[in-house]
Amino acid sequence: MSAGGTIVQFDNVGLRYGVQAETLSDLSFSLKAGGFYFLTGPSGAGKTSLLKLLYLALRPSRGVIRLFDEDIVTMPRARLPGFRRRIGVVFQEFRMVSHLSAFDNVALPLRVAGVADDDLETPVREMLAWVGLADRATARPPTLSGGEQQRVAIARAVIGRPELLIADEPTGNVDPDMARRLIFLFDSLNRLGTTVIVATHDLHLIPEVPSAEILRLDRGQIADPTGALRHPPRRAET
Repeated sequence: MSAGGTIVQFDNVGLRYGVQAETLSDLSFSLKAGGFYFLTGPSGAGKTSLLKLLYLALRPSRGVIRLFDEDIVTMPRARLPGFRRRIGVVFQEFRMVSHLSAFDNVALPLRVAGVADDDLETPVREMLAWVGLADRATARPPTLSGGEQQRVAIARAVIGRPELLIADEPTGNVDPDMARRLIFLFDSLNRLGTTVIVATHDLHLIPEVPSAEILRLDRGQIADPTGALRHPPRRAET
C-alpha cells in the first residue's frame, strides 16, 4: 500500500450483540495509511467494539469494512490468520504469558510465524532495547511493574513490523510519566511508517502527538460534525 493511501474504510457499519440494540451504528469514515489517530469518547461509547472490528476479533452486523484495500466482511475465514499478522494489537490487560520470560513473550509472534530460534535473538533483543527493557529480558511478568509489562506488550505487538497498530487504553494502568513515554514509543513507530490507532480516556496526552487526528465516538456513532475525519490530511513530509 502506498503511503497516504486509505488503510481503513468503514461504510454504514453497524454492530449488534445478539438481539440487543446496536452498539455501533452507521459508522462511515476513512483513515489514511501512515496516520496517527486517537480514538476517544465516554465509557460505553463503543471504542473497544470498534477496535475489535479493526483487529478482526468481530465481524459487523451490517455494512462494509475494508482494510488494506480488501473487504474483510466477505473474506474467507481461512485467510484471516495471515491477514491478522499485518496488524499489531496492544490490549489494555496486557495478556502476558506468565510462565514465559519477557524475551519469550516478545518472541511469540515470530515463533507463530515460523521464524527459527536462531533468527530470534537479534530482533527480540533490539525490540526490548527499543522499549527500554534490555536488562529485563529474562524477567517473568509477575516480577515486572505495570509499566514494564505494558512495554513488553508493545514490543510483542510491533516485533512483526505491523502495517497497522491498534492499542486499547494502553496508558490506563500506568502513571502519567510512563503514559507519556508509551505515547512517545507509538509516535516513534508511526514515524517509521506504521499507522497507529490509540483508544484513550487520557485527553491530556493528545497534544503529545501534534500531528494526530481525533476520532470521537458518542453512543456508538462518530461525533464529527465537520466531517474532517472522513478524509484526514496527510502527515507533512519530513
